[in-house]
Amino acid sequence: MITPFHLNGKTVLITGASSGIGAVAAKHISEMGGKVILHGRNLGKLEAVAETCAEGSCRIIVSDILTPEGRTALAKSTASLDGFVNCVGTVHPFPVRFLDQKKMDETLDINYEAPVLLTAELLKNKKFNKESSLIYLSSVSSARPQRGASMYGSSKAAIEAFVKVLAQELSIQQIRVNAIAPAMVKTPMYDRAEALVTKEEMDNHISKYLLGVGYPEDVANAIVFMLSPASRWITGTTMIMDGGLLL
Repeated sequence: MITPFHLNGKTVLITGASSGIGAVAAKHISEMGGKVILHGRNLGKLEAVAETCAEGSCRIIVSDILTPEGRTALAKSTASLDGFVNCVGTVHPFPVRFLDQKKMDETLDINYEAPVLLTAELLKNKKFNKESSLIYLSSVSSARPQRGASMYGSSKAAIEAFVKVLAQELSIQQIRVNAIAPAMVKTPMYDRAEALVTKEEMDNHISKYLLGVGYPEDVANAIVFMLSPASRWITGTTMIMDGGLLL
């Protein structure tokens, strides 16, 4: 069967590939014919993810993209890319009155500065092939911020603005740049959020999802679509995946 929903011959770098959405996306990409470069800071976890992927489809690079040295090392050692998926992210909830520079940096450095500066490094090293697809994980928190999530929501809104600019700058090479903004997905981040609130608060929040909460597989499927030739006419957008929450 001839289909545009394949990744045959494509090489994709995934940052934050050691768990959650990044790990599941790696498996799906490999099953659709792609080669995957798994990036993270924990070699053992990356090796475990590689074992779930199609045989011979994965390569591992360990570095810390929060540092200039780590970003440079990754950019120089990665192969030429047809796709890039940034799954690095964190949540540090604080009421605004408790914010300080350190707390702001804890979120903004990981969620915004590191992926943006890594992208710049990859571009300087000319790592993206023509017609590549770049994907950045955002969150519905950019549009529906919750109390205590001022930095998280702000960092995701910043990523979405960055995507729009980068899409314009790279369009000359037919490179697509998009964001995917999930709502609550059952990942380790979900578990941490659940531990911070009461069961009543969590149940109340979940009741607002018309289709229930999401799973990493749901987002991974969208990532495969955005990487594939099937999405060739989509750029500069944010795909919202919220199970009906924003309705």
